[in-house]
Amino acid sequence: MAKKKTQKNSKKDSKIFEEKKINLNLKTETIHWLVSIAFFVLALFFVLASFQKGGLVGSTLFDWMTYMLGIGYFLLPALFFILGVSYAKEVKTDFTTVRILGSIIFILSGLGIVDIAIQNEGGLIGNLISSPVIKLFDVLAGLLILSTLLVVSIVIIFDTTPDFKSLMFWKKEKKENIEDEEDETVEEILEEEDEAEEPALAKNTAEKSLKGMLGFGKKSEEENFDEKIEETKKKKFFSKKQITLPLSILSKDKGKPGVGDIKANANIIKRALQNFGIIVEMDEISIGPSVTRYALKPAEGVKLSRIVALQNDLSLALAAHPLRIEAPIPGKALVGIEIPNSTKTTVGLATLFESPKFQDAEHPLTIALGKDISGNSHFTNLAKAPHMLIAGSTGSGKSVTIHTLITSLLYRNNPEDLRLLMIDPKRVELTLYKNIPHLLTPVITDPKKAILSLKWAIKEMERRYEILEGLSVRDIQSYHKNILEPAKKKLESKKEIDESEMPETMPYIVVIIDELADIMQTYPRELESAIVRLAQMSRAVGIHLILSTQRPSVNVITGLIKANVPTRVALQVASQVDSRTILDQSGAEKLLGAGDMLYLSGDMSKPRRIQAAFISETEVKDVVKFLKRAYEDEIPDEIDISVAGTDKNVLFEGILDGDLNSDDSDDLYESAREEVIKIGKASTSYIQRKLRVGYARAARLMDMLEERGVIGPADGSKPREVLIGKEENSVTTNTQTNGYLNEEDAEEGSREL
Repeated sequence: MAKKKTQKNSKKDSKIFEEKKINLNLKTETIHWLVSIAFFVLALFFVLASFQKGGLVGSTLFDWMTYMLGIGYFLLPALFFILGVSYAKEVKTDFTTVRILGSIIFILSGLGIVDIAIQNEGGLIGNLISSPVIKLFDVLAGLLILSTLLVVSIVIIFDTTPDFKSLMFWKKEKKENIEDEEDETVEEILEEEDEAEEPALAKNTAEKSLKGMLGFGKKSEEENFDEKIEETKKKKFFSKKQITLPLSILSKDKGKPGVGDIKANANIIKRALQNFGIIVEMDEISIGPSVTRYALKPAEGVKLSRIVALQNDLSLALAAHPLRIEAPIPGKALVGIEIPNSTKTTVGLATLFESPKFQDAEHPLTIALGKDISGNSHFTNLAKAPHMLIAGSTGSGKSVTIHTLITSLLYRNNPEDLRLLMIDPKRVELTLYKNIPHLLTPVITDPKKAILSLKWAIKEMERRYEILEGLSVRDIQSYHKNILEPAKKKLESKKEIDESEMPETMPYIVVIIDELADIMQTYPRELESAIVRLAQMSRAVGIHLILSTQRPSVNVITGLIKANVPTRVALQVASQVDSRTILDQSGAEKLLGAGDMLYLSGDMSKPRRIQAAFISETEVKDVVKFLKRAYEDEIPDEIDISVAGTDKNVLFEGILDGDLNSDDSDDLYESAREEVIKIGKASTSYIQRKLRVGYARAARLMDMLEERGVIGPADGSKPREVLIGKEENSVTTNTQTNGYLNEEDAEEGSREL
């Protein structure tokens, strides 16, 4: 009895050991790589055997195979190599039966071709195949049929089709790059010839395709920063540089999505719903960077609410959390079940910027969001948004998303076309962009200055509306097209350029607030009224808002703000209440974090799930470094904050000092006054160029000159009239000081008298 028990126990132990051996719990991708390595080793072994380097087994196999296959023996290592490559590339599912069929067709058709091309060199099997083919179809037709079968077998093994469109696009893009390089060499020669004369005028490229602007496939991407900057310094427009940020700074997509066994998951979903009396038919499966969506079509008469109610049951059956159900999928008569991938794909900004959609986009405010569930790149136009609200809990990827939006704008716009107003109460995120030439002011970290900056933006908006009204122009795009571009062409045709006749450039202004809740606690009424005022009216004059907060409560995202900011990005939040506060519907609480978002624009009825692109801190610093070095001799004065942290030398210095009428509010006021009186005309662009200051400070000086009665009011895009002549100016100056050098000396002289 004891022996029987020990035998039974040993049998049980062996069974358990065998079961443990079988259940390795390896990923499908790992198994594919192991099989791929095995095929590569087999291919190498068969090649070595042909040179008598495979030992006894190799020589025996070679002798036997050459008798059966002839020269077609070398088709075997070729087949194993193809199978190895196909298994290495496969991530979706297993096609063992299909690959066996493709391999058989590959060998047989190849042997037939060898035996027909080189008579009686296809071995025994090759002769058996070629003889009936030649009798039925003759030599040429037989070769055509067998060659077709060979190509078909390779397509079956790889389970894919060649992408002829991308091949043609690559050739076309290569030709365009060659043409662009030829154009650049011509421009450089012309610049060398005109070096001693007036600087050459280049055409404005703000609204052109980014194929040339981003420099795809050009040699400059592989060169270091110094060589790139030297090239970009050659491109000028009215002494304004037009630079090209290289894509080599940014990273591409990394990793492959771990989707598991797709067929098994589809069967689990189908069986789980059948257990509750819901009959469905499985449809398409979409693999995204972070989630995989299984689409199903319910039978007639099945309510969608029944499927949605089984969300927790499906999550239990699939062992997947969090699981999200989209019922129905927008534009389709299907229900989508979104399951998180075991491993995610990191979406790189370089991959998005290489997309033809981004390159060919005409509007300069096109920004890259990320990739959707189907793996398609997704972009949006901030001008159509026209304002954006980003909200999510801590660690959900909110700050990284803001960095991707800012980088998109920097890659598409030069400082002449776009100015940024950054507000960062946290002091650690947006301060990375310190001293880039696109900034109107240094990055604002003080709540009081943040409110003042928004008030300035409102004043600038009203000023721009007055200009558009005077010119009978509808919006900023029409102004650029009908006023600015014709003026540039007119000036290009002249030999001598009168810069005072040039209309205002009127760049786009994007206001970015990284943490709304912090400012809302200090100045709730002022902040809400300023945001609402800008959101209601600023779109037409090119001023746009990007707001973000990590506390999506009704005290921060008020009803007025939501009503005027239609485009919203919801990242992972803690509760359904927070999701409803952002999107007016649930769903954001089931996101995965790390850039997984729900994007809702004004023209969408349902939000779209997108995996945001990732940009590292190093990449942001590289972009900032490139811009600062490229524009190092054109950085506006107001970017540099004076010693001791005073409010001097910034955009709002007049307001912050509390005395708008003081001559000491700007130390360049007298210089600006003398310049406009000397030329007899006044414009913001003229002061900006003459005094080498930024646009914001030049506009402030113009306002001060108007308040003091030096110049008249604005009259459309025409230069303002100077109300004080040269003689009157000298008389006024002498009268004020009575011949003394300054006012202090004049006071001392009067005391002595």
